[in-house]
Amino acid sequence: MTKIKNETNQTFGEFFRLKRTSLGFTLRAFCEEYNYDPGNISRLERNILPPTLNDKKLAEYATVLKIKKGSKEWLEFCDLAHIAKGQIPQDIMSRPNSDKYLPLLFRTARGKKMTKKELEKLIELLNK
Repeated sequence: MTKIKNETNQTFGEFFRLKRTSLGFTLRAFCEEYNYDPGNISRLERNILPPTLNDKKLAEYATVLKIKKGSKEWLEFCDLAHIAKGQIPQDIMSRPNSDKYLPLLFRTARGKKMTKKELEKLIELLNK
């Protein structure tokens, strides 16, 4: 499984584990409290089991991890789930002109620098 990390250098599983432990839960206590399978949560946290992209299930996880919907932490949580699955979030793909700015983003991710004109075009497209 791909272990691409975000700007804070965490995978989905690491983020999930950090949130759980910051709430004071051991793995067993967390699973007992919320009726989750400890083996599945352990695999999820170790990035062996990829996260779901099901909105309802992600929202459920976020709720028990005390992640407020719509917050910066919520966006990071959802983005990390998509990254783990190798998918671009739907809110990005549904933006007008996403087909035009994604190639520039991909090129940058591959380490190829954008020209000043390309960067300005990307900023313009993102601001629409």
